[in-house]
Amino acid sequence: MDPGMNQLLKWSIENSDVTRNDPTASTDPKAERPSGQGLNAEAIKALMGGPSDAELMKQSMAAIESPDVSLDQKLVAFDNLEQLIETVDNANNMQPLGLWTPLKDQLTSHEADMRRMAAWCMGTAVQNNQQSQERLLVVGAIPILVKLALQDSDSQVRRKAVYAISSEVRNYSPALNVVAQELPEDLRPSRSLDAGDMEEVDTLIDAIKEASSRNMS
Repeated sequence: MDPGMNQLLKWSIENSDVTRNDPTASTDPKAERPSGQGLNAEAIKALMGGPSDAELMKQSMAAIESPDVSLDQKLVAFDNLEQLIETVDNANNMQPLGLWTPLKDQLTSHEADMRRMAAWCMGTAVQNNQQSQERLLVVGAIPILVKLALQDSDSQVRRKAVYAISSEVRNYSPALNVVAQELPEDLRPSRSLDAGDMEEVDTLIDAIKEASSRNMS
């Protein structure tokens, strides 16, 4: 059963019990609802008949991948997806929905705006979220992001790629190690860095930003 519908059913059962056991529940408009009885957004959407966030995420990716959708419409779909995955639950739902691989594929799109939005979505999904950081690492997106950050012909793509790398490596050593290995020798750290040391991480990211800026000129 859909999680939203499941919570809606649970909510209706619990509140039916409250009504039966509390004579003021149906007659006193000021009576407070017991704590924990509220509905979340997914349950409300199920009640109102609207699509869940998971469905919206799948629809967005379907539009992004469709050859029949215009570039402008694809960018709207990308923007919708980026907003949806700002929440940790939705970001973590990308893996069971099978969205990580198609998202990675957009990093190599011939359209700069598509590459930019793909990097942006990745940076949003992994920010302060180790589960999503692991997924980005597993799908092999880091080498592509490093290449985009340093070599892409579009400055906005470079900036979003740096943003994605910065979000990916913070407090996540496996990703930091891969980034270090993928950097050219002149940017590669001379020693192993501590992903939990924000000063060390910032120093590395600043070096990548500087190199990215030099290559833009």
